[in-house]
Amino acid sequence: MTAAKSKRQRRAGRGALWMIALIFVLSAAVRLASGTGAAIARELSDLSQGTLDDAPASENFCRSDEETGTLVRALVSREKEVREKELMIAQKMKAVELGKAEVLENLAALEEAEQRLAATMTRSQTAAEDDLSKLTAVYEAMKPKEAAALFEAMSPEFAAGFLGRMRSDAAGAILAGLTPETAYTVSVILAGRNAAAPRE
Repeated sequence: MTAAKSKRQRRAGRGALWMIALIFVLSAAVRLASGTGAAIARELSDLSQGTLDDAPASENFCRSDEETGTLVRALVSREKEVREKELMIAQKMKAVELGKAEVLENLAALEEAEQRLAATMTRSQTAAEDDLSKLTAVYEAMKPKEAAALFEAMSPEFAAGFLGRMRSDAAGAILAGLTPETAYTVSVILAGRNAAAPRE
């Protein structure tokens, strides 16, 4: 009795397991079926919306072509303007470079002229100094009376310049031959020059 009872209980347990398994399988099948249907329905919906959207897309595409054409024309025009400006800038830069080269050339010529002028002035000063030295030597070699007559005719500043360059004995002899007024004026000028000279 207990063996038959346990057999029946086993069969009932197996039947319940089979029922639960069957419910799981049916549930999965329903989910798969409903998911597939939904996916197919979604795909069909997308396709139908795609065909409906084709017309506006083509209009947009045509509009984009027109806009693109306008944009391309604007870019070409802008590129042309940029090239013209670049050409103008290049020409101006070339003119600036030519001007710069000309200025540098003129500057070099000016520096060369300054050097020549400085050399000429140096030569002139040297020549003038040589001439003054020679003339001073001539006055020193003259007889004091003759030299005094010449110095009397000179301006006092000029006479003082020569007397200041002469040997003291020759200058004293010529100064003694001058009139007292001229001798005094020349002496004052010589004293003023000596007073202005720097002392060590």
